[in-house]
Amino acid sequence: MPTAIAVTSSDLVLPPSDRHTPPAAVLRPPAEWSLEASVTEMHALLEQHGYVVVVHAAALPAPFVQRLHTVRSVLESDRIALLPVDLPPLGVAVLARQLRQLSACDFSPGVLASAARLLSHYIYAGALLSSVTRLDRVPVSLTTHAKSWVPGSQFAVLASPAPQLTKVSGTEPGVPDGPAFATQLLVARGQLQSDWVTGTLAPAWQVQGHLETALPADSAGWWATSRLVEFAAAIPDISVLYQLVSSVRRELCRWCGLELIGDRCGFCSSPFAAPLTDSHAQLERLSAQ
Repeated sequence: MPTAIAVTSSDLVLPPSDRHTPPAAVLRPPAEWSLEASVTEMHALLEQHGYVVVVHAAALPAPFVQRLHTVRSVLESDRIALLPVDLPPLGVAVLARQLRQLSACDFSPGVLASAARLLSHYIYAGALLSSVTRLDRVPVSLTTHAKSWVPGSQFAVLASPAPQLTKVSGTEPGVPDGPAFATQLLVARGQLQSDWVTGTLAPAWQVQGHLETALPADSAGWWATSRLVEFAAAIPDISVLYQLVSSVRRELCRWCGLELIGDRCGFCSSPFAAPLTDSHAQLERLSAQ
């Protein structure tokens, strides 16, 4: 069986890209699930899959994070990887689906877990917002704060891979810098009524189509407003994802002995001295094929 990919909310489970993409396991929060039930659930996943990779937002509430670490400690298992991801909710869902796609390939659990850090650099995650007055996830200048009070103002905010904030209404409309490789756009609509993401951003970024999905429950809190349209552009092609991960040199973790790519083990978090291999040139070549 492939390595299990687990998430912390059912709205982080995007529809599979193809019939080969395995489903994700959904772990329940402490308020809904006892510690005993959580331990039993994780033990069953380990028995069935051998290894479990848990992808969760870096902003996950502390009690849930503590529960995950407690479960791993109770089971005394080094086969559970806990991966906090500093992406908006829709970006976390996209990354989880990419790992689900790759889990069906021949990558070892260690490579699969450490690939999350690599893949997150190629996810362009952001949102169209009607206001940035309370936004604290992305740097906002005082001038931009002032502009957000103007009726009808809208802003395109990119959180990853590099923070960007662009006004898209009024006399100075713009589009944030997009990916230089082939992507598919995921769109999740909140209470903001706008077609800017699909009508302006998608053509400017030359995406290979877009798909609508439900807005994750945590998105309004992450972006500090419910008047938003969240989006994430990412590589949809499993063959490109496979070659991207394969292009990075593999090493053995000095602590737990699992394979890894990059500079840190996904299972034990032990650092590796070698820097992350830059795969941008490789990705551009693959996208051009």
